[in-house]
Amino acid sequence: MAKWTPKHEAPEPLEGPVVATITGGTILWFVLFVAQLPFYGWYEDHGRTWWIWTCLAGGGLGLYGIWFVRKRDAAIKRDAAVKQDAATKEDAAAEDAARRTTTGSDAGSDAGSATGSDAGSDTEAADATPAE
Repeated sequence: MAKWTPKHEAPEPLEGPVVATITGGTILWFVLFVAQLPFYGWYEDHGRTWWIWTCLAGGGLGLYGIWFVRKRDAAIKRDAAVKQDAATKEDAAAEDAARRTTTGSDAGSDAGSATGSDAGSDTEAADATPAE
């Protein structure tokens, strides 16, 4: 038998309001459970009590699902924040390096060293601060 190979890549999974969807489904299972309880005798007479317990099991599994997707959502947001923070730090480092390169070439034409240029900047900054 030949192995099946896909003709194209699988699409990206859809990301939607996962927590709300799982919560809605869980509520629906519990509502169905409670709605069927008054008819327990009928279900028992006809051998269908598993319908009631299926609804209860669906609600219980839904509670686990809510816990799971909330943790997953928090982990995704936490990972995005870490990546955003790392990108911000990289951008700041690149800007700082570009500033140093620009400052170093200007200082080379004026004072001959970056240290002299930095000292002038410090003096100007000290002059700008009010005396106490």
